[in-house]
Amino acid sequence: MARWQAQGLICRVAINLSAHQLRQPDLARRILSTLERHGLDPSLLVCELTETAMMESIKDGCSVLDELDAAGVRVSIDDFGTGYSSLSYLRRLPASQLKIDRSMVTGIDVDRQARAVLESVIKLAHALDMEVVAEGVETEAQRQVLVEADCDVLQGYLFARPMDAHALQDWVRERAPRGAVLPLSASSDSAAGLRTAAPA
Repeated sequence: MARWQAQGLICRVAINLSAHQLRQPDLARRILSTLERHGLDPSLLVCELTETAMMESIKDGCSVLDELDAAGVRVSIDDFGTGYSSLSYLRRLPASQLKIDRSMVTGIDVDRQARAVLESVIKLAHALDMEVVAEGVETEAQRQVLVEADCDVLQGYLFARPMDAHALQDWVRERAPRGAVLPLSASSDSAAGLRTAAPA
């Protein structure tokens, strides 16, 4: 991120955290000191956790997420829709982003009920002031449904396949409007993300 920033590429990068890492009491301090050492704005880092890891952190009274959130690091609930957490817990989580799992995106262009569920999740997340990312977008029809549902960020093979850092630099330069901040994922199994907005 620091190297990219020095070259004029401002990218928000997401990394995955595990439930095991959340139990390390110095995790927030190490992450924040690394950001400070490299002169990076904390808001450019997104820490992604699965529903299960988030639920465990609540039960354990974990303060790591609260520390990161208070410092400006974005906390994201990853793979939403694959776990069994109660929706009532969403308001208790220090998360500013909800990533809808690809399993909830599949079929939204042909299945009325799948689309209704997806639209409800997006509305609920927005009501809780969360940004919504849809994973696994592979077709133009899916993209259109998500744009119409006011999904904030789309991610998937429709936009790009996973790539290394060098290829990603060229990809961003070709597509990013000057001065824009693109959300990217550092996960090995995720495609690069593109911010999208519904037409006015």
